Amino acid sequence: MIEEKENMPEEIPQEQPVKKEPANEPAPAAGPIADNETQPETLNLKPSTSEEMEVHHHTHPPHHKKTWKDYFWEFLMLFLAVFCGFLAEYQLEHKIERDREGKFIQTFIEDLETDTAAINKNLLFRKTKGNQIDSLIDLLSEQKIKGYENELYYLGRTLVRTTRFQSNDRTTSQLKYSGSLRLIRNENAADSITSYQKFVDLILANQEDDRIERRAADPFLARMFNPFIFNKMLDEFNNVNKPTDNPPLRSYDAAIQQDLAYCINQIKGSNIIIKTRLELLNEKAKNIIAFLKKEYHLE
Repeated sequence: MIEEKENMPEEIPQEQPVKKEPANEPAPAAGPIADNETQPETLNLKPSTSEEMEVHHHTHPPHHKKTWKDYFWEFLMLFLAVFCGFLAEYQLEHKIERDREGKFIQTFIEDLETDTAAINKNLLFRKTKGNQIDSLIDLLSEQKIKGYENELYYLGRTLVRTTRFQSNDRTTSQLKYSGSLRLIRNENAADSITSYQKFVDLILANQEDDRIERRAADPFLARMFNPFIFNKMLDEFNNVNKPTDNPPLRSYDAAIQQDLAYCINQIKGSNIIIKTRLELLNEKAKNIIAFLKKEYHLE
């Protein structure tokens, strides 16, 4: 019995068949996940395919070599941008200069109008002075001395007085010293401004000659007339009043009278020149005003 048991082969345990669930049977629903439980993070370990890598590689446009046309168009666009900017700046600067030109013309017209008023006033003085000079020369040449002291004192005292014409050079000085005369594009307008100022300078030189000639008469006036009488003839407003009692002269010397007559003749010549040129300047100013208003449409 023992031998038989030993000689008997061992029984191999058979595997239990696995019970398969039907395929159409739904999987049991998962129960609720507790709050303190966390699901494990799923990693996508799927390697990138070569097709996906190719798509990623071609997201940027391909670089190609520029032709001469590309460079030409780039240059043209850049040139046009710079050129248009230059034109805009040029137009702005041109407008500013036109506005400044118009302003200069307007102020110059105002200066001329001021000058004409001053010229008319000075012409009245020159006419009166010319008459006084002629009267004084007539008295001396006709030897109407004694008995005519009132007239001699009055005419002798007014002989050295004057009224100087002074041009309103506000605009011309600014144009001259700032170099803005170039802004006057109208050539005739620019010429009229410069020619007018030259004529003014000529009259100012004549007035300086007149001043020198009047001062040359002072020594002879001092020898012929009593300075204390001269002093009494002035009022508080520096006006000259004619004496009424024929005060005696300081000297009745005929030689002094002739020396004084020579100085009076020189003063008369300057007075005529100044008067004549002021009349010309006055006419010139009026013509320039009319011309500039027409040219610049300021009427």
